[in-house]
Amino acid sequence: MNFVESILEWEEKYLSPYAAKARQSKGRVYPEEPCSYSTCFQQDRERIVHSKAFRRLKSKTQVFIAPKGDHYRTRMTHVLEVTQIARSVARALRLNEDLTEAIALGHDLGHTPFGHAGEAALQRLVGHFRHNEHSLRVVDVLEVYAPDYPGLNLTWEVRDGILHHTGDTLPQTLEGQVVRICDRIAYLNHDVEDAVRGGILREEDLPEQVLEVLGRTSRERIRTMVTDILHTSFGKNQVAMSPRVQEATDLLRSFLFENFYFNSAAKQEESKVYGVISMLYTYYLEHGERFKNAADPQVEVVDYIAGMTDSFATQEFQRLFLPRGWGGDGDRKVF
Repeated sequence: MNFVESILEWEEKYLSPYAAKARQSKGRVYPEEPCSYSTCFQQDRERIVHSKAFRRLKSKTQVFIAPKGDHYRTRMTHVLEVTQIARSVARALRLNEDLTEAIALGHDLGHTPFGHAGEAALQRLVGHFRHNEHSLRVVDVLEVYAPDYPGLNLTWEVRDGILHHTGDTLPQTLEGQVVRICDRIAYLNHDVEDAVRGGILREEDLPEQVLEVLGRTSRERIRTMVTDILHTSFGKNQVAMSPRVQEATDLLRSFLFENFYFNSAAKQEESKVYGVISMLYTYYLEHGERFKNAADPQVEVVDYIAGMTDSFATQEFQRLFLPRGWGGDGDRKVF
């Protein structure tokens, strides 16, 4: 029995006419034999989850650098929250959940250590670095799925969604648009929760328009945003919020940038990130043996640093630049 055929038939029968169907995928860069039990989008999801880059997300900053608490978000928990919200939206809109999930799970694979501060540091050093573009490089080049070609060889639709989950260009599938809008829903609301947990903000500090339109708790706001997207987008070839909810969402984002992302006491440690990243970058270019024979040492060094977790970057900095005590067991007398 060809199990995947029944899945493909189900998609054709029940999904929205605007949904991306696995049978109609634009395919992969390197042709592969089709699987008998899972669609191409399901395979992409599995490849992402089993990648090393995905596992490293658990030790990368979301907002707080090295938070002293177990309940603050990491890049991994952010990705999982985006995935959960996006799947709920995709199911209600009768879109392709498998494609949506693959894009959501892979959208932040290219994030640097220390969150957006690390991204800004690399941008400053090399002139151009965007985490969404690097996420695509991770799945296209840096990860290994098969020895015959570079990368994970993902489908065009997943790669498009990863690349365009942020920036000026919308994804070409509605599933990609779902991930893009749910990414914002997730980070705005869980960042408020983390800011409240850290004593940086109080719920009542949010603009009154946000509280009145979206809700007075993160749970209420997520429900309002999702419900609004469903009512605005169902049966249409576009995923969007209504003007009223979009305005309140934009106001919430602006408030967080002004009062949390840029100007809060919790972000003061970010001032040290450029020093760490720049010193590692310079050292590897000048002394890194593993990069000397690379076709483009600068690109190799950026790939290496961008792939680091917060803890590994810190350990490398300590190993290379901080003095270490000598471990001998000689005479311990003072005189």
